[in-house]
Amino acid sequence: MAKRGLIQVYTGEGKGKTTAALGLAMRAVGQGMKVIFIQFVKGDPNCGEHLFASKYHPFDIVQLAVGDSFDKTKEQLSADAQRTLAYAEEAIVHGGCDMVILDEIFIAVKQGSITTKQVLDLIDKKPESLELVLTGRYVSREVVQRADLVTEMLMIKHPFTEGIRARPGIEY
Repeated sequence: MAKRGLIQVYTGEGKGKTTAALGLAMRAVGQGMKVIFIQFVKGDPNCGEHLFASKYHPFDIVQLAVGDSFDKTKEQLSADAQRTLAYAEEAIVHGGCDMVILDEIFIAVKQGSITTKQVLDLIDKKPESLELVLTGRYVSREVVQRADLVTEMLMIKHPFTEGIRARPGIEY
């Protein structure tokens, strides 16, 4: 009998959603699992996780959007998100992975680039044994109800509020 893969969600205003998903990916690879990490919205190939993955090749990190999302039109963001969603569906249905991580997918929903219904349809296509991890602020109530695990990162204090900018190796 195949193992049952769960649906995990990491959300909230606090720091650590992507970091938690990266930790899961590392743990899964350590146990011999095949992982793919698919990033929505983000477009910087020079962040720490990309540099690590390109040096050590523990798993693939896929980022179809290129460039700063703050500089893109709504149409460009939507096209990037739809292309990433199609790639994610292919990875989920036919990728032969044990774990698929959809990083910042809820930001794409918040931007109006994809819909909650599309996310739920993607969840419906998940094979029984696949571990599916979704991250980002603004998760919908419908996705929370479907998930097996939901962790909310709560921001109590953050260095950004003191004017400390994002630091390489820590925030990216």
